[in-house]
Amino acid sequence: MSEQLSTKKQNALLILILGSLEALTPFSIDMYLPAFTQIASDLQTTTAKVSFSISTYFIGFALGQIVYGPLLDHFGRKKPLYTGLIIYILSSIALMNCHSIEWFLALRFVQALGGCVASVGAIAMVRDFFPVEDSAKVFSLLMLVLSVSPLLAPTIGGFVVESFGWRVIFGALVALGLLNLALAYFVLPQKYEPDPTAKLNLKSVLLGYKDILKVRQFSIYTFAGSFSFAGLFVYIAGSPAMFMEGFKVSAQVYGIIFAILAVGMIGGGQLNLLLTKKYKSPQIFKVSLFFQVVMGVIFFAGVFNNWLTLIPTVIILFLLLLCAGITYPNAAALALEPFEKNAGAASALLGFLQLGVGSFASAGVGMLNVSGSLPTAAVMCISSLIGLIIVLSKREKSLV
Repeated sequence: MSEQLSTKKQNALLILILGSLEALTPFSIDMYLPAFTQIASDLQTTTAKVSFSISTYFIGFALGQIVYGPLLDHFGRKKPLYTGLIIYILSSIALMNCHSIEWFLALRFVQALGGCVASVGAIAMVRDFFPVEDSAKVFSLLMLVLSVSPLLAPTIGGFVVESFGWRVIFGALVALGLLNLALAYFVLPQKYEPDPTAKLNLKSVLLGYKDILKVRQFSIYTFAGSFSFAGLFVYIAGSPAMFMEGFKVSAQVYGIIFAILAVGMIGGGQLNLLLTKKYKSPQIFKVSLFFQVVMGVIFFAGVFNNWLTLIPTVIILFLLLLCAGITYPNAAALALEPFEKNAGAASALLGFLQLGVGSFASAGVGMLNVSGSLPTAAVMCISSLIGLIIVLSKREKSLV
């Protein structure tokens, strides 16, 4: 009994550490958003140009994942984690002392390049520390961190900006990076043994990723899950135009709506914890994705025919994000299930493809060049439908 209790405490500590690593990215993206105007004024530029720092961060984040995957397999989890976090900390210190927009944009790229190791490493270590049957539950708990962080980060950032100025925000990110580095060095156990046979030259790395994509279970659930989870990216990109331009709500009301809908993502992840006690991940994933498609069609039809007022729109979006909160942890767990030896590379490719599909889908909102809710409704409907088509194309005998 005492041994079982000790194991539960160890698992809880591991989840807290992995959650802290996962929180680094949303805090790095969202915490400085309230400071855009102040940064633009201080660096003698425009708010629009400061917003490019989000794009440079995402580019660095996407590329970094591809780089760190093989490193996490070759050297083990800890050494690449130390290296990436040190790069993150040093670039955050440089951002505190930055005096030009050009350097600001470049340093955000470097910051992402270092910090993304936290997310890649956390995902890979779920596979290291927990049995396959528990992976979806752990991913649901990490989804809670990813969902709550965007709620807390802008609020904390707003307080810091008003009280101390924008540079202190990056000081806070330095502190978060140092906390994660300390946890990784002093507390995080080393479960995965380094694999010197994992090749690091470019050709071998690319061939390794090609081999991972050939694993049908990985490719099916990665792409199906990415198109499902793209709904979150699409919502974030389209929600300002949808609510503030389409429904003419104030910025304050928009913030309240954003918080309410974030609860949908949180609720989805926690509902999944209950569902995994009774049903298997493939079944949960397929049913929730089907429901997401149904809600997406209703959303698009309602917007196209001008049937939806503000409250029904919020309710439908809440349900869509609830579905995304359920599909993501199951898709991630199922995609990584076949991998043990090269889980680092697999988790890196998973993250890269999720980010790529989500970014492409969110770009579609702007490409449609239509105001109001229609672009968001159309892209959310199409992306979830593509995800369902992909998962229905799988051969049951070849997958779990």
